[in-house]
This record gives sequence, structure tokens and C-alpha cells, in this order.
Amino acid sequence: MIEDRASSSPEDSAPEPGRAEAPPGPAPYRWYVLAALLVALFALPLFRPMISSYSYIMTLGSLVFMWVAMTSSWNILGGLAGYISLGHSVFMGIGGYVAGVLLYYHDISPFLTAGLGGLTAVALGFLAGFITLRTRGPAFIISTIALLFMFLLMFDNSEYLGGSAGLPLPSPPFSQEWLRTPFYYAMLVSAMGSVWVAYRVAHSKFGMGLRAIAEDEVKAEVAGVPTRSYKISAFAISAFWVGVVGAIYGYSIAFVRPTVFFTIAISAQMVLMAIIGGKGTIAGPVIGAVLIYAINEMSLIVFGASEINIAIQGGLLIAVLLFFPLGIVGTLRKKNWLPAFLDWD
Repeated sequence: MIEDRASSSPEDSAPEPGRAEAPPGPAPYRWYVLAALLVALFALPLFRPMISSYSYIMTLGSLVFMWVAMTSSWNILGGLAGYISLGHSVFMGIGGYVAGVLLYYHDISPFLTAGLGGLTAVALGFLAGFITLRTRGPAFIISTIALLFMFLLMFDNSEYLGGSAGLPLPSPPFSQEWLRTPFYYAMLVSAMGSVWVAYRVAHSKFGMGLRAIAEDEVKAEVAGVPTRSYKISAFAISAFWVGVVGAIYGYSIAFVRPTVFFTIAISAQMVLMAIIGGKGTIAGPVIGAVLIYAINEMSLIVFGASEINIAIQGGLLIAVLLFFPLGIVGTLRKKNWLPAFLDWD
């Protein structure tokens, strides 16, 4: 028999002490704003005749979406669970090489095998999490760096994988300008999928457990949260979309090479984007990825490839930590200044 909610007392409907409630999702009108933005992004290639720098715009969009996908995925482990990984570019490399090998030796398009690259990254994520998550704090960070360099050396010395030169990948028999469109759409779908997974995880019992681990792992374990299995699962889930975009990216640049994929700079960029945007939030990694990549692109245009780009990123990070200690999204929400359509948590 269904109990009449109107007849229940406030005490009956109150949450149990110590039990967190799932945060409410965005209001419906916020979805309308996001839907309109997605429609605009999907429709952009249709205006190709009107865009003078079409190839540049498609490439720029593809790379922004790639960083959004990777940073949002990283945020599941580094933001929700609070475990900072500097080895996540391993999963990008694994995805790139899985798809690259299948294209190089078997002529199978990475557009068909990108998902397999992501699943392989998930399997590696489970194994890496099982090993590295026995540690915490700085020890965990160092262990993820060690994982990265281990794979760099392994792939650098593998003849089957092309060694340090990597594998050249054949391009489809189409013009480079035409090819920019499918890469654009593939990265856009990957970014959408990554943000959606992060949102679903954050609004689940599993996500609540990860937040409890980030806040105080010992208390979370005492409260009954299966901390080890949750952390390993978060590590694995956070690897999927990084592997997928690695497969697509390798195809877009027509080669896979250890020193391109297995680099700490890529992992550090994910961390930087998440921190500046607001790690642990859903919109934060998106804002951080778009902002950092836009600043990088503008500084390259103005100053060229120089150390000034690194100085600008360092200055931006210091400014954010001083004025936005919780990241842009986290701090604006705390001050009630966050625009409603960006409040996805």
C-alpha cells in the first residue's frame, strides 16, 4: 500500500543523519540553452560555403572538443574522487595505438575501432588502478607518472609498434579540408559522451561515494563506502573517453608515436584545465578546457611557439588560485554568481 506523503510528518521525510542526498539536476530551461548550443555546433559545418577559414575552424573545434572529452573524463577520478593522476595520457596513447595498429596492419578505419580503443583503455585503467590505488596523495601521483614512463619505454622499444618513429597511418582518399568535418563530429560526439558520463556518475550513488572519498576517505570507509572498488572503478571509467579521442586524434594527424601520446604534458594539461574550471564540478572541466585552449591559441598567434605560452598558463593558474580557489565554476557557485545554465551539478 502506498503511503500518503501529505500525512507524513517532517521527521519522517527528513533524510537520515549522515546520509547525503543526490544533488538536483539542472532545471529544464537550462537544458534548452544547452540543446540550442549543441544544435549550433552540429549545424556549423553546414555553413561551410560562408566560412573562409573552414579547415582552421574545424580543426580548432576538434581540438577543443578533444580536450573537453579528456578533461571531463579525468575529472571522474581527479575531481570527484580527489585522486590526481598525471598518467592519464597513457590511455590516450593506448587508444591511439589500438586503432592505429588495426588501421596499419588490417586497414580498419579508426572511426570503427575508436570504441575498442576506449574499452582497451578501460581494461588498462582497471589494472593500473588495482596497482597504483594502494597509495594515496603524492605517492599516487608519482605512481601514475611512473606508469606513464613505463609505457613510453615499452612502446619506444617495440618493433611491431614502429619503435620511437611510431606508425604512419594512411589517410582516406579525400581532401584534407573534407576530412576535417568527420573529425569535428567525432570529437564533438566524444565530448558530449564524456560530459554525459561524468554527469551520470556525479548524480549516482557511486558518485556520492566518490565525493565522500575525496572529502575524507577514512570516514567514508567507516561509513560503509567500498572505497577501493569505487576508486578502481573511477580510474577505469575515467579512461574510456581518453582512449576514444586518442584513436580519433591519431587518425587525424596520420601517425601514432610514443613521444606524441605518452607525454606528461598532456596529462598536466588535463589537470590544469580541470583545476582552473573547477575540478569536481561537471561544467568546470568544460569551461577550463575551452578557456585554456582559447588562450593557448591566441598566444600562439600573437607570440608564436615560445616559452611565453607557458608563462601565460602559469600566470593564469596563479590568478585563478588567488581569486577562484575552487576553480571558476566552484567559486562562482559559492558566491551565487554562477549563471544558471552552467550549474550542472
